[in-house]
Amino acid sequence: MITQLILGLSFLVGVHELGHMLSAKYFGMRVEKFSIGFPPKIFGFKKGETEYSVGAIPLGGFVKISGMVDESMDIEAMKAEPQPWEFRSKPAWQRLIVMLGGIIVNVITAFAINICLSWIIGEEYISVQEVNKYGIVALPLGEEIGLKTGDKIIAVNGKKIDDYFEFSEALLNQDASFTILRGDTQKVIPVPSDLLNKLSEKNAAGLIDRVSGFKVGEVIKGKNAYKAGLKAGDSIIKVNEVDVPYFHLFKQQLSYNKNKTISLEVIRAKKKINLTALVDSSGTIGFVAEGKPILKTSIRSFTFLQAIPHGIKISVKIITDQIKAFSKIFRGELKASNSVGSFLTIGKAYGGNWDWERFWRLTASLSMVLAFMNLLPIPALDGGHVMFLMYEIVSRKKPSDKFLETAQKIGMAILLSLMVFAIYNDVIRNFF
Repeated sequence: MITQLILGLSFLVGVHELGHMLSAKYFGMRVEKFSIGFPPKIFGFKKGETEYSVGAIPLGGFVKISGMVDESMDIEAMKAEPQPWEFRSKPAWQRLIVMLGGIIVNVITAFAINICLSWIIGEEYISVQEVNKYGIVALPLGEEIGLKTGDKIIAVNGKKIDDYFEFSEALLNQDASFTILRGDTQKVIPVPSDLLNKLSEKNAAGLIDRVSGFKVGEVIKGKNAYKAGLKAGDSIIKVNEVDVPYFHLFKQQLSYNKNKTISLEVIRAKKKINLTALVDSSGTIGFVAEGKPILKTSIRSFTFLQAIPHGIKISVKIITDQIKAFSKIFRGELKASNSVGSFLTIGKAYGGNWDWERFWRLTASLSMVLAFMNLLPIPALDGGHVMFLMYEIVSRKKPSDKFLETAQKIGMAILLSLMVFAIYNDVIRNFF
């Protein structure tokens, strides 16, 4: 997990800063430093006028362009007369392109990754038709809004869908709804505006799931399953003589028998054995279930020409989803504490085992998120510089260096506060 996190962030920071550096050099600006990671420096070298280095703290990077008010806060250098090779001496439109350079390269990187993945691997999905063979499994939050186990998906927001995962589209939209078939009756289930917030809460109960088989995974030592004699690899086929071919049916039987002793019929090494176990007050017996897929997955294949618009489409969707999530925060429908995470959240998304496809898909998503976040009009971010440059282009008045220095300090304070807030959220969610 840590290796993937460092590799992914270093790659994205590298291409982002490369965008700034190449555009600056193109316009004749002097680039003093290019660093992936923050000091202390691990190693580096100097070529021409630029020092290239790798820092020991792999949580970002920077490019030092002569004559630019940035995070280095090199105020003394700004007191000297502007030189032709400095950032501040160049026309506003050139400075604007330099500040947008990192964002543009991050977007291009995401496009390229998603186009290649679509072309080489395709896109795996589970069709709604396949899910509807058994119907959905309604989890507690799903039941709370009116869904029931066995419901069949017809449409989301009034639009028929083919991909089961499109069910989640409604969580970000306003006035959203699910259309389901229950028996012979078609029903429209409204989606509460705060549903996404409830799903984001720690230990959230979940909305829906797919039908899945299961077997016993890790048996937790000292728990009731361990005392009953269950072993990893066992398949539980009956609870109190009731067939439980699917995991949700097994969980249902446990919920009916809290604080009671149940009989289990188990298949172990192709032999049937009978065990008894006590169900605790939370409706569990103490093992980790391993899913056994029942539903068939499908693959969408793309030619290279088809992959280009598809890769761009799924990249842009990441940004539109970010905007929808921000709008929910501003409307008070989603708590910032439930939607903001730090490096721990990103690391958990990469996972504890190496999967190249997942690595590149997540890295492409993070590249778009990095581009979006950097475009926010906060001083110290690229978007803050862009905001001041747009003001200069429109008004034909350049903000003073003193104003830019003060704005940079305020922006850095805002970013530091946001980082502390994100880390605090991660610590609370994962350790308390």
